[in-house]
Amino acid sequence: MLVILGFLWLIWRLRTPLSWIVIAMFIAVALSGPVNLMSRKLPRGLAILFAYLGLVLIPIGIAAIVVPPLVREATNLANDVPGYVQDLQRWVNDNDRLKELDREYNIVDRLRERAEELPTHLDDAAGTLSDVGGTIVGSLFAAFNILILSIFMVASGRRWIDRAIDFARPEHAPRIRRAVERIATAVGNYVGGALLQATIAGVTTFIVLTILGVPFAAPLAVLTALFDLIPLVGATIGAILVALVTVFHDFPVATIVWLIWAVAYQQIENTMIQPQIQRRAVEVHAFVVLVSVLFGATLFGVLGALLAIPVAASIQIAIREWWDYRRTSAIELPPGVDPPPRPDNPDEPPARLDLPPA
Repeated sequence: MLVILGFLWLIWRLRTPLSWIVIAMFIAVALSGPVNLMSRKLPRGLAILFAYLGLVLIPIGIAAIVVPPLVREATNLANDVPGYVQDLQRWVNDNDRLKELDREYNIVDRLRERAEELPTHLDDAAGTLSDVGGTIVGSLFAAFNILILSIFMVASGRRWIDRAIDFARPEHAPRIRRAVERIATAVGNYVGGALLQATIAGVTTFIVLTILGVPFAAPLAVLTALFDLIPLVGATIGAILVALVTVFHDFPVATIVWLIWAVAYQQIENTMIQPQIQRRAVEVHAFVVLVSVLFGATLFGVLGALLAIPVAASIQIAIREWWDYRRTSAIELPPGVDPPPRPDNPDEPPARLDLPPA
């Protein structure tokens, strides 16, 4: 009992580096496909370099699209707030009831004071940013370590797995190797499919918002694509955020058109796009998906929700292999009779044994 408690305590103390290893493992599995594809015509080291260079450039590109418009509009808003307060003052002066309320509570004067102080608070933002600088540096350190771990896994992971499997019993090694390959294929296909699905959502969102003339179409499209990566609820949250922007642009025309498009697209994505993309990735029951996403989000936040489905698929594959092993090993074979071949579909029963007559 003390050994178990000590082991659990050790895992709890090492939870941060262990989570880095898990994330690095999924990144390595996801990038192993592109790396293997490029390795057919390029040296493997160069293929790994190109794959990780693309991985690093993706968040840089997203930041380049999203951050400048946000900073520009925040600055414009701070500079325009005093003008908004003056408009409010004129509106209050033209309304007797509002004028009486302002005289009693001095609302407009207080708003004017806060509005005049707002531009000066932008200078104080540097101090606030410096307070969170340690968190940013820590996140960058974690991201750097995760990338380095995943690079080692892509470069040498296959040899490590083969050496680990060599320690298993000879009759178990093929089954373990097959399970590992199926898990790697499922995780890689899921990650690639999720990225493709999010890209389709972002591109279609950009086209629709551009047609409607909604400002910040590119940042909103990136935001929609990022939320689309979150299973079950991500696409809905992204659509609601975009709808709020359309309210301030052209209500109700743009808002109604966007909501109709968002509902129609989600139906198309759920019935056509997602099944086609994910049909060869993971076959996890909807109930298991919901439970795994809830558990992952509760334990690790958004990152846990993103990794929940491939983790559930990996556990499902491992359980299927174990159950198939137990089912086939329960059959006692006479001497000289080989076990039946494993079916390609794990849901199919094993082949019937043709035993020699007694």
